[in-house]
Amino acid sequence: MAPIALEDQDHVRDAAFNKALHGKSADEKAGLRAMLKKDPVAQKAAIDEYFKHWDNKAAGVETAEIREARRAEYATLTRHYYNLATDLYEYGWGACFHFCRFAYGEGFRQAIARHEHYLAHMMGLRDGMKVLDVGCGVGGPAREITKFSGAKIVGLNNNDYQIERALRYAAKEGLAQQLDFTKGDFMQMSFPPEVFDAVYAIEATVHAPSLEGVYSEIFRVLKPGGVFGVYEWLMTDHYNNEDAHHREIRLGIEQGDGISNMVKIPEALEAIQKAGFVLEHHEDLADREDARPWYYPLDGDLRMASSLGDIYSIARMTRIGRFIAHNFISGLELTGIAPKGTRKTANSLGVAADCLVAGGKEKLFTPMYLMIGRKPI
Repeated sequence: MAPIALEDQDHVRDAAFNKALHGKSADEKAGLRAMLKKDPVAQKAAIDEYFKHWDNKAAGVETAEIREARRAEYATLTRHYYNLATDLYEYGWGACFHFCRFAYGEGFRQAIARHEHYLAHMMGLRDGMKVLDVGCGVGGPAREITKFSGAKIVGLNNNDYQIERALRYAAKEGLAQQLDFTKGDFMQMSFPPEVFDAVYAIEATVHAPSLEGVYSEIFRVLKPGGVFGVYEWLMTDHYNNEDAHHREIRLGIEQGDGISNMVKIPEALEAIQKAGFVLEHHEDLADREDARPWYYPLDGDLRMASSLGDIYSIARMTRIGRFIAHNFISGLELTGIAPKGTRKTANSLGVAADCLVAGGKEKLFTPMYLMIGRKPI
């Protein structure tokens, strides 16, 4: 694989585009209300910039050159993906953009929080530690982890809109003294060396064009003796890139989730150790014998829901729920209420959901490969 050329950062440009596209929609209630407040011209620009990497580039015709083009524009690809998808995520899933394990009788929100608590527990996060959240989204996990552990957390994100929402939520919950959110590219962080006691990433570093590259940056900003914990999205050893069906699943996940280059488990294990970490623990949590699989909210079996509240939440994410929502969005587009391209984004997320379920059922993919690494003293 060729060395990665990092993208130039232009925070002024990104802030101007954020203002043009999102306006004041970061102050809106999450989901559909925020989605309807976008500028149609800027929305089209984001749609064109993102989908140029995917339109007419199906798994059957994908080449190494196509994948390299995505890796070369990893930051732009990820930034525009979240410009388009954030409101849909918050509508369908909530403020914590990740999967989780499910215990018997455990509700969806409770399971999401437990997954975050487990990572904090495995890392030994505690009161007073200075912690970096790499790829923090709208700050849902950071808010939960600071309440659980007492750590002070800095969230790093390359999407201005998500930072605005994260700051708004932190202030609303009275956590502004515990949390901060900053703009940056996790492949080239602006932090000085050795400033954080711990760093975590929850299903975020999959957006990196090189895992060794992002893990090396994390290693650089950690203090000696500091700990890094990550839930990584990876293809498993069962994945065979020569199998057309396997490639369709992988590409569907990548397109619908803004991923330039997803790799297999052995490459991630090699990357974290090449970055300098002593690997203390690693396992695929998707292989645990749980009451319900991690992908059940997307699979449509409402019999697995543990409460009426879960049925309401999860129904929106099932195929039927997505079909209804997508057709509703189409109606909003046709009447000019929603900006054009919103349905295209929603459809892409729907394809990804189906591929995630297929990847989970066929043991080709995991969203929760846990690695705990320590920077030597």
